[in-house]
Amino acid sequence: MKLPRRLRRSAVGVFVVQATLTAPLMAYQAATAPDKSAVTLPVVQVNASRLDIPPFDIPASISVVNVTASSGQAGVNLSETLVGVPGILARDRQNYAQDEQISIRGFGARSTFGVRSIRLFVDGIPATLPDGQGQVSHFNLDSADRVEVLRGPFSVLYGNAAGGVVQLWSADGTPVPQTTLGVYGGSDDTFRYSLDTRGVVGPVDYNIAASEFLSGGYRQHSRVRRESDNAKFGIDLGQQRKLTLVINRLYQPMAQDALGLTRAQVDADPTQATSVASQFDTRKSIQQNQLGAIYEQPLSNDDQLRLMAYYGHRSIVQFQSIPVATQANPLQSGGVVAPDTNYGGLDARWTHHGELAGRDIEFVFGASGDYQQQHRLGYENFVGDALGVQGRLRRDEDDNVNNVAEYAQWYWHFAEPWSLLLGLRHDEVRFSEHDFYINAQNPDDSGDVQYAATTPVFGLQFRPADDLRFYASYGKGFETPSYNELGYRNDGGAGLAFNLRPARSRNLEVGAKWQITRALEFDAAAFRADTTDELAVATNENGRSTYQNVGKARRQGIETSLTGQLGNDWQLAAGFTHLQSRFRSGFLTCVNTPCAAPNTLVPAGARIPGVPDNYGSLRLEHGAELGWREGVTLTGVSAVTVNDTNTQRAAGYGLVDMDVSYTFALDQSKRLQLSARVDNLADRRYIGTVIVNDGNGRYFEPGPDRSFLLGARLTL
Repeated sequence: MKLPRRLRRSAVGVFVVQATLTAPLMAYQAATAPDKSAVTLPVVQVNASRLDIPPFDIPASISVVNVTASSGQAGVNLSETLVGVPGILARDRQNYAQDEQISIRGFGARSTFGVRSIRLFVDGIPATLPDGQGQVSHFNLDSADRVEVLRGPFSVLYGNAAGGVVQLWSADGTPVPQTTLGVYGGSDDTFRYSLDTRGVVGPVDYNIAASEFLSGGYRQHSRVRRESDNAKFGIDLGQQRKLTLVINRLYQPMAQDALGLTRAQVDADPTQATSVASQFDTRKSIQQNQLGAIYEQPLSNDDQLRLMAYYGHRSIVQFQSIPVATQANPLQSGGVVAPDTNYGGLDARWTHHGELAGRDIEFVFGASGDYQQQHRLGYENFVGDALGVQGRLRRDEDDNVNNVAEYAQWYWHFAEPWSLLLGLRHDEVRFSEHDFYINAQNPDDSGDVQYAATTPVFGLQFRPADDLRFYASYGKGFETPSYNELGYRNDGGAGLAFNLRPARSRNLEVGAKWQITRALEFDAAAFRADTTDELAVATNENGRSTYQNVGKARRQGIETSLTGQLGNDWQLAAGFTHLQSRFRSGFLTCVNTPCAAPNTLVPAGARIPGVPDNYGSLRLEHGAELGWREGVTLTGVSAVTVNDTNTQRAAGYGLVDMDVSYTFALDQSKRLQLSARVDNLADRRYIGTVIVNDGNGRYFEPGPDRSFLLGARLTL
């Protein structure tokens, strides 16, 4: 892969900076821990690759983050756990009506709500629906053990919309029962209460967590209340058989939506809400319940069977700010969205360990099926002169998706310094819509469309020394339109947008992993993803967005990370990403609203909106299990464009957060931790997230100014 000159210069610069950092860190390590074995990280087996191989020996970019409460964070947002992980950009919107904004190497940045282009899992259970739309709102950090982030070509083995993979894993129950009570309070009337209990009863280990989060919000009209519960039970069935049950619940009865702001509104008062947010009382309520089961059984000394099944129900009611006049159009579906979704799936997997030509091999064969059955209703958001209330029915349909897939992976350590990893996956995704809201002015929108793709992947790793790995990998991926993008045709006709094609990508990565000491690792990777039939906005009219395939796009860059221990009492996690994300084909789009047909040129070479060229984060922490613990977190994001035409942008920013805690030993097993945290220490004004291609020009969601959080955790 030949990188352009500008990117090569950036790569050299980053490697120089990392090398400059690494030298004194190594010196410090040598001075503080002369016995190299004094500080040792355990060998970690991760599930992101579906292989029983440590991440250091896999030819792919994988980060594993242990979830702890040492930073004094409230444990509400997944972004709290991802400091120091390169490639991924997780931005807390400060708007719990829209979920977090997460992208990996530029994939997913266009999502205006939820998570797109990235596959999400909780304890091996999918948190992404078959159409590619996902959410992290039910990720419970109180019961969590670790988060795994898989980037690059091997992500495609997870199928549709797998520009990257994020998995959260709950901890197992502890042999000695342990219960933790937590309470946090801080700026903007923020409070959080949590309970987590873990233990073992006979053949069952358990981990049960429950929490409630309340906040008045940094901005006006952004109050939220959220309850989150998660339970994991591991049942030993004997003869090395195990059944794992995962139950979780999300109840968010109210999350006000402050909407985005224009540039002028941000400059005048970043804490304000758009006036229509108050007029229509824009808000969202969510209730989700989910049950999953995983059964594991050895078939022989070399063979393992894994069966997974899950079912969930998710209901949403969202009040939008679509004007009354706009809803006079008989084709308009109203300003209240009310989808009710049942979803579930099955996965069967066989793993074999053996030898080929006297060398270790491992292969995995599996098949899966997932479905979503969504009954979507739409209502007017007014009754007479009263705004922000549920009015007449304007939409009534079933939106269903089914996905069937087969996949295989084969790993062969074919020579002492060499290993090979191959993978293949085939997906068939079918969308069908059944319209029940039919009249003389609103015709039948029923229809269906089917997509299929076969995605291969290849990886080769070279091991010149025990502590050094070089690798290269290549894979093809695809992403179907979601129901949000398929729902309306850009020619104004009835039915699904059958003309939309799935975006297809070719992904290449080369990288290196260096175990500087047994407790400190440096990783670097250069990557490129070329996409054809990239999806982008075509029109904005009458409160609806339609989409189009716009040709070619490219996302390429470098990422580096330095993670581990600097002596027994120091820990570091640092990650940096340089990314160029560009449209390679020119196309027409809409600028003003309403816009019935694309009429403004986006030239080839324009930046893909929502993607910064540079971003990174660092956390340095000092302290032992008992006594004082101090930490500092640095976050930096460069400027991002907010629309396809690149006419407006959000400035870059750098933030400093600091925290301190003290842990008391109440007796041999009981602990009390008191913590204090300051975010945005310099009280910077900044744009935390952007709403890409907003039809009203309200692109900007300001981040909070200096804020404080106090916490207490009692472990019994």
